[in-house]
Amino acid sequence: MTDEDPRTDHVLVSNAVLGDTDAFEQIVARYGPEMFRYARNMLSDHGAAEEVVQDAFVAAWKGLDNFRGDSKLRTWLFSLVSHKVVDHRRKRAIAPAEDWVFERRSTDAHLDPETRATGDDFMQDLARALSELPYRQRACWLLREVEGMTHPEIGQIMTLSAGAVRGQLQRARVTLSERLAEWQ
Repeated sequence: MTDEDPRTDHVLVSNAVLGDTDAFEQIVARYGPEMFRYARNMLSDHGAAEEVVQDAFVAAWKGLDNFRGDSKLRTWLFSLVSHKVVDHRRKRAIAPAEDWVFERRSTDAHLDPETRATGDDFMQDLARALSELPYRQRACWLLREVEGMTHPEIGQIMTLSAGAVRGQLQRARVTLSERLAEWQ
């Protein structure tokens, strides 16, 4: 999650609307990595995620003058990525998640091999379980648990009510709990 300052975002958007490319580059630098992480988790394809995020930033650049500030800039940008992910999924069938974005924590040389192997096995099982979730459940879970967004923010991104987000999260958590029962 970024250390976003809405005032700074407002200034960056205002300057970018006036054509300041440096301001827009700061927006890209601030939000691009987490947008990419989300897209890569949703698509399980590094190249497709890059394309989706690039398309989202092109749409943002073209539509910045329409950004009214009703939501946070981060939320608005994630909604663009979310829409681009849906568009991409419509165009292409996606494969189950293999190339998982939950980057492995750097392994300490002193960490015992059994612990390391167990962690890798768990991440593989989690990736597999997440890839089998319905789209909305997976998206809501990733936005909440990985990106740290609130239910209303996820609702804005996914065009769902906060209650519907809670329901999607609950179903995702129940399914993940069942599929990962051996790890509990």
